[in-house]
Parts: sequence; structure tokens; C-alpha cells
Amino acid sequence: MTEMTALDTLLPGPLSLAGHRLGTPQQAGALTMVPISGPAHPGFVAPRTGLKLSRVVGYGQVELTNGAGSGVAIVPLHIGYIQDRAQNHALCRSAFLAAGQTLRFDDACCVQESQGGYLTERDQWFFVLPVELRARALELRGVTGYSKLWGDIADLNARYGLPRRGHLEQILSRKRPVLTQFRSRLEPQPGQVGALFFVAGRFAGLEIAPDPGYFAEMWTALVCFAYGVAAWHAEPAAEPAPAGPVPFEADGLAGLRGALERDRSARLAEIGGWLAAAPAGPVELTEEDRYLDLRLSTVTGPHLAGQIVTDGGRTVYASLFAR
Repeated sequence: MTEMTALDTLLPGPLSLAGHRLGTPQQAGALTMVPISGPAHPGFVAPRTGLKLSRVVGYGQVELTNGAGSGVAIVPLHIGYIQDRAQNHALCRSAFLAAGQTLRFDDACCVQESQGGYLTERDQWFFVLPVELRARALELRGVTGYSKLWGDIADLNARYGLPRRGHLEQILSRKRPVLTQFRSRLEPQPGQVGALFFVAGRFAGLEIAPDPGYFAEMWTALVCFAYGVAAWHAEPAAEPAPAGPVPFEADGLAGLRGALERDRSARLAEIGGWLAAAPAGPVELTEEDRYLDLRLSTVTGPHLAGQIVTDGGRTVYASLFAR
């Protein structure tokens, strides 16, 4: 494990990821994931087991309920819900929900142009908006209008060679078999509370959850949809298989261990180089909500955006992405 001193430069102001550590990087095609372990913060509700979409009041108006008997729910930033024969929705912001509380989001966005029908509590599966849409969605928090993201979705589809329509399911649903391969090719580690994501060697996002259970329930939504979409589009061309056996220089178990350690050190050094190369600049921190000692803040800057939940100087939740 390696101390996460370099990552402190990504967090605004006095906030810190002290105590968090980097694990061994994993790569699948263009997507690199670096596991993050660190202190667990008890008392938070995991998003799949405790947080439910209770109903859609109207297009662009979504109600979520914290159905857990105890614990506060941190609504994951840019979470969205999909069902057949219903207008799919995504949220533009995070929020707090006390145990048993229902909260209406009037600034949600529809992500399926011209599709009728309301989402219900049945057959829910959730995603996180692709990183290519997240900066724009964050800018639209507090703005009512169910069609407000359709133009950006259409542009994304067109860049990916798909019909220019405001239908995100052209990617999330029709490309789901390809995207879900990242879930099996990358493996979350025991005790993992977060991850660094890189696409084609460039910083794409930093995700921190309150505890391993919360992160485990976010895993598929993050690795397949939030970052997997960009990675799928950036997948390198398949290289031809080598003509003969690949030589391996390790001699015996000790040699193998040494080779693995050298490879791991080289990968961590490469990750450090990617972080150092990430564009930096001043960011603005805006407090959005409070719950007891918790603070939900929005991070905005020329190269970085997202939202963070803190308890004093401790970072409890973070979803930060490159712009």
C-alpha cells in the first residue's frame, strides 16, 4: 500500500484524504482502476439496499426514499434509474436523506427523449451518468426542465457514431453487454472504499464512499457506466498475438515475487506520473446542504468538478471528475 499524499492536491481547501491508501492498479483495455482503502465511516445507508426510487411525480420530478430503519443516506451524485417502457431519469446532484425520509428532486432530468411512462418501484437498476455528461449535469442542478440534458446526450451519441438523439439508452442499454465486461475484468478489493479511474492514461475521476459496503453497491454503476463508457470508446485496437511463447525472466518463487513487486512499483510510478500530468488549477467550494455535522459541497474548477461530503475535516464521500 502507498500513502495517498499526491491525491490531496485534487481536494479543495483544507480537505484531506489522510489515512487513505492506494492499492495495486488494475487495467482492462483503456480503463485503469486504482483501489483506495481507508477508514470506514459507520452509520450510512448503502444506495441499493436502503435507497429507493419511490415514484416519479412528473417528468423531471423524482422522489427517493431512505427505507432503512436507521442511518443517513448520501444520494450518489448523478445516480439514474432505468426501466423498460418508462422514461428513464437521472439526478443532477447529491443530497442527504434521514432514515424514513422521502425527498423530491424537481431538478432531475429525463435521459430518454420522446419515451413516455413513469418509473415505478419495480425492477430498479441504477447507473451513474457517463463522465462525459457529468460536468454539464452538475451545472444544471437546481434548473427545472426534464429535457435539459437531451442536447448533450445527442452530442455524445453522435461522437460515438450512434444516431443523434437524446436517448442515453442507446449506450447504457444497447451497449450494456460490452460495458459490463469491465465489471468482470476489474475486481474490487476487500476493504475498498474508493477508486481512482483513468481512461487512456488520463485522470477521469476519484470516487470515495463512506464504507466498503456502500462502495461495493456502487461498483457496477461506476466501473461500467460512469467511466466504462469513455473507456469503451477509447479502447485500443486489438493487437496480434505473439508468434511464439513470451519469455519470462523470473527464476523460482523468489524471482517471481521480485518481478511482481517491480511491476507493481512501476505501475504505481506510472499512476503518479498520470496524476502529476493532470491539469490543475484553483477550485471553488460551495456548501449545498447540511445534516447534523455533515456538509455537502460542490466543487467547481476549470479542470475538476463534483461533490463532496465532509464531517469536520474528514472526507466521508467524494465524487470528483475531470472536466
